[in-house]
Amino acid sequence: MSFLTVSTLLLLLLFGSGLALQIQCYQCEEMTHDCSSPEFIVNCTVNVQDTCQKEVLVKDDGIHYRKSCASSGACLIASSGYQQFCTGKLNSVCITCCNTPLCNGPRQKKRPQPSAAIPLTAPRVVVLGLYVLLAAALC
Repeated sequence: MSFLTVSTLLLLLLFGSGLALQIQCYQCEEMTHDCSSPEFIVNCTVNVQDTCQKEVLVKDDGIHYRKSCASSGACLIASSGYQQFCTGKLNSVCITCCNTPLCNGPRQKKRPQPSAAIPLTAPRVVVLGLYVLLAAALC
């Protein structure tokens, strides 16, 4: 297979399959309730904001929430920078990052996983497909 053919197939695989990655997150500023209802759902910027961020602040008047879309790098930097302040006590600030739709909403009850195998999510399937195409092109 020629390089041009492989390149064309890769572009079709990435863009033709609708894999422009967009995530939905809850978004609110300084709310005294969890703001995890439909009116707070936003579409994050495609291929830029790939993570949902949740900040939980403990103040004198109660718990405050900030939720937003973020880039994974910015969210991880913020969460690691505030890790020492995440105590759950007064003036505590906890920042968490996650990358599945609406994951910065209320905590989900844990369900036992049916298998210890790692599921193939869409990006992993694409990467696997790329490896197969490259292997075929090199043969």
